[in-house]
Amino acid sequence: MTRTVEFTDTEFMIAQGARLMEDGKSIFVGWGIPQIVAILAQKLYVPNVVQLFEFGAVGPQSVLPFVRGTMGGPQNTYRSLQWLNMNWAFAYSASGYMDYGMLGALQVDPYGNINSTYLGGTFEKPERRFAGSGGGNQVASHCWRTIVIIKHEGRRFVPKVEFITSPGYLTGPGAREKAGLPRDTGPYRVVTSKALFGFDEETREMTLLSVLRGMKPEDVVKDMAFRPRIAESVAEIPPPTDDELRLLRNEIDPSRIIIRGERMTATA
Repeated sequence: MTRTVEFTDTEFMIAQGARLMEDGKSIFVGWGIPQIVAILAQKLYVPNVVQLFEFGAVGPQSVLPFVRGTMGGPQNTYRSLQWLNMNWAFAYSASGYMDYGMLGALQVDPYGNINSTYLGGTFEKPERRFAGSGGGNQVASHCWRTIVIIKHEGRRFVPKVEFITSPGYLTGPGAREKAGLPRDTGPYRVVTSKALFGFDEETREMTLLSVLRGMKPEDVVKDMAFRPRIAESVAEIPPPTDDELRLLRNEIDPSRIIIRGERMTATA
């Protein structure tokens, strides 16, 4: 028996990201939506995942509800295995200990390069300045697999980012290694409010892997400023489950400040 599920685009991104996690692995968690993804994943799917925050907290088990705009607060760092500093956090990723990294993005290009620094103008005189890297560059540079979380708006998917805040595959195959970044690291998945993308093993170009149930590949790529590669078989992504929505709405963000967004529907 099918039924229609109502959810927001933000809830869909969070649920998608949570399903990508592997139990027993480590993840370097970026600020914002990635924090919620990690909490949902740990509560529902991967209880033994080890989170790392850039200021040095290792292995926290966050107390709910989540407090918006915080990372180093006591609720987010409850029962941390270690509490060190930024140098130690980045040393863990640079030494190869971080299986995954998860970052938000302002813009992303076909090779997974991320801009979260500015739009328009120049670096010295931007039209709009944003938060910038924080620890994002280190996450994208050194984690084995980086997951990007980004709202699916055509203007965010550009042929060339205005500024490389955090490196993807730079200009294509071999470019990361030539720049001195560790071999076999780089972007792994791009999670959006409509779809899931990966990267072609040979060309390193972004590739559409799956779309929200009820959508077609063309619905996803038509507004993007570049046309990604499309997998031979594009899978469908089910909407958020009852358990995912219950945790998000009743426990993680009962005020609905973070999970609010564009209303969407899909069949379950």
